Amino acid sequence: MSWWWAGAIGAAKKRMEEHDKPSRYKSVALIIGVTGIVGNSLAEILPSSDTPGGPWKVYGVARRPRPAWTDHLPVDYIQCNILNEDEARDKLSKLNDVTHIFYVAWAEKPNEAENCIVNGTMLRNVLKAVIPNAPKLKHICLQTGRQHYTGPSDSFGRVQVQPHDPPFREDLPRLKLLNFCYTLEDVLFEEVKGMARLTWSVHRPGLVFGFSPFSSMNIVRSLCVYAAICKHEGKPLRFPGNRQAWEGYWDASDADLIAEHQIWATMNRHAKNEAFNCSNGDVFKWKDLWKVLANQFGIEHYGFQETDEKWSLSEMMKDKGPVWDEIVRNKGLLPTKLNNTGAWQFVDSVLSGKSLLDSMNKSKEHGFVGFRNSRTSFNSWINKMKTHNIVP
Repeated sequence: MSWWWAGAIGAAKKRMEEHDKPSRYKSVALIIGVTGIVGNSLAEILPSSDTPGGPWKVYGVARRPRPAWTDHLPVDYIQCNILNEDEARDKLSKLNDVTHIFYVAWAEKPNEAENCIVNGTMLRNVLKAVIPNAPKLKHICLQTGRQHYTGPSDSFGRVQVQPHDPPFREDLPRLKLLNFCYTLEDVLFEEVKGMARLTWSVHRPGLVFGFSPFSSMNIVRSLCVYAAICKHEGKPLRFPGNRQAWEGYWDASDADLIAEHQIWATMNRHAKNEAFNCSNGDVFKWKDLWKVLANQFGIEHYGFQETDEKWSLSEMMKDKGPVWDEIVRNKGLLPTKLNNTGAWQFVDSVLSGKSLLDSMNKSKEHGFVGFRNSRTSFNSWINKMKTHNIVP
């Protein structure tokens, strides 16, 4: 036998042995929306050695090229526009080792009809690409939100229908209007119908405290940018909301807690095929967190100012682009533009409304006992923003 033929046989035998060798991973996660506020937390937590169900291999999917702030994460990054059916099929159908899908993506459109169409299409494209080609797939986590109970709001933050009375429970009936949360659930149920091997869970967080330079609903980042501009200009840190929001009781959903909640649902047999709220388990007042924000940025004068005029953060920030550019330049921050950094309309919508609370009883009754101190959570995410050079 010639040496090259023996070498070819040896190489083929080695490839077969590698193929047959058991994977060192017990579970394989596919995070859709990995650069988002909860996707980032999932990417941080899943690869940890003590995460339930592990060791985990992690695929992370996002529309943008991989950002530098994710380089430390042990994630196989896949740039993919999941709204494009062909691209989603080409890139995701190859992932035949996936055991769990964590769908935490979201696209914001001008009206709820478009929200339903676009977000429903994105989820359907992912499930159609992965489910037939991943024989080991066991569970799908779908994240929606508290809009399930309140309905969508218009551009001024006004709800379009009478919402349910809080505290919100998971067994409340659907509101009678278009809602992307309902569309996502319906797409999920349709795609897994009749598949006994697949289980699912739906997760409904409230106001999320977390880290992501890209999220369009990151209230912590937006408030940090606002505070940095107030500090730079020597102005008071005025609360951009009404008295009801300032003095009312609120709850929040820590992004790491949401990630832990979703991982718990994938591993706990009592959590299968159920919908769950997910919040920190305590309440806070913005008047207390505002002091935390002011202290973080060294601002002495802050608080709520009663006025007859409607005061909008969106209007206030319209001409602050050059100011933010100067802060970024002077402080050596991650290069960002103001219109991509602050979710001003979202902040106005949240802080011009009344506080809304959910119930975590169902999660507790099914075995989830995780919680967060919301004040500590708020403070820690501000620190992370600073550590990653997003804000000064």
